[in-house]
Amino acid sequence: MKYLHTMVRVTDLAASLDFYCNKLGLVETRRYDNEKGRFTLVFLSAPEDVGTSAGGDATSEAPRVELTYNWDPEVYTGGRNFGHLAYQVDDIYATCAKLQAKGVLINRPPRDGRMAFIRSPDNISVELLQKGDAKAPAEPWASMANTGVW
Repeated sequence: MKYLHTMVRVTDLAASLDFYCNKLGLVETRRYDNEKGRFTLVFLSAPEDVGTSAGGDATSEAPRVELTYNWDPEVYTGGRNFGHLAYQVDDIYATCAKLQAKGVLINRPPRDGRMAFIRSPDNISVELLQKGDAKAPAEPWASMANTGVW
């Protein structure tokens, strides 16, 4: 058994790609439009995972996020009960500052220097984890309250 991807349904493909690629920094690695099924699949990888293999199989890529966009409008509920996506970052404070500057709400600030949460346009929680040891608590993050749910 080999882990391949996590699929999340999105309601606005452009807004989702803006969030995941332009703000979070993921890279689109593959796209598939299915006219008969009336859907588009977009596969995204973390920059360090682009072109790497998963499970030692040189023909496959590391695990990805699959955005599924159904062309016919649907109402999705319960994005929170999906759980969350998690990404390791080199500098939790710099990453959160960059996201905040791009208009992303930091729902759970990295008060502990280790973990933060943000949400996608479809309310999918995204956990950001500091690579290595936690950073020393620092302002403005150390005293920043949670906003909304995460």
